[in-house]
Amino acid sequence: MEWAARHCDLRDDPERLLPGTKSVVVVAMNYYPPRLQPADAPQFAYYAYGRDYHEVIKQRLWQLAASIEQMAPCQTRCCVDSAPIRERYWAQQAGLGFIGLNNALILPKRGSYYFLGVLLTTLELEPDMPCTLSCGECRACIDACPSGALSGDGAVDARRCLSCLTIEHHGELPDWVSSVIGNRVFGCDECQKCCPHNIHAQPTQVTEFHPSDDFLSLTHDRIAQMTQEEFSRLFSHSAVRRTKLAGLQRNLSIVSPSPPKGGCPK
Repeated sequence: MEWAARHCDLRDDPERLLPGTKSVVVVAMNYYPPRLQPADAPQFAYYAYGRDYHEVIKQRLWQLAASIEQMAPCQTRCCVDSAPIRERYWAQQAGLGFIGLNNALILPKRGSYYFLGVLLTTLELEPDMPCTLSCGECRACIDACPSGALSGDGAVDARRCLSCLTIEHHGELPDWVSSVIGNRVFGCDECQKCCPHNIHAQPTQVTEFHPSDDFLSLTHDRIAQMTQEEFSRLFSHSAVRRTKLAGLQRNLSIVSPSPPKGGCPK
């Protein structure tokens, strides 16, 4: 993930993204699906079940920005993975949650199935208290990771993370991936499924994140025989576009027909 090392100066100083920034407003939006794929179907990460979160959250952030600009003369900038900013850091500073050993932001009593959006503004707002909780001695995600990508100190080895490999990696996958991929074709949720905080996860009420019947009916054979036209129709507003049809079928070619091992499903 070479992009993560770029623009460090911007990541460390929001004022470089919006001159005069006084406040960072962070929003979290639940995406836990109300319906899940059959266990024997090729599995997609929950965040990709519905509409692309970039589109959904950015639209709502624009509405929030307009409301803030009506409150007082100011400038705003909306960021949903569209600018180099440390979303999880600012979410913790804003009191939304804490960064877990799986590197996800965990909202106490709510879990980690949340998208984040950031709104920068030149309006000075009263800050909330940072969240000071932690995972403590829990190692559930470390033990559940099928590829050993979690080190235990909060770092993630992108070279071993199945989410990074099945979505971000170009070209052929390393040979060892076939022994741990299970039936995952896009992403991996094992470090979240086993997290005790996700016992509290509730289905999202954001209808744009609900899966369609068409999506939930996807089978191994249908993906293997999928045309570019069908892929574009089904995933035109989905995060799955990122891996492209070729990447999805590449992943499918090495998956096991049985459900993935590991994790502690809710």
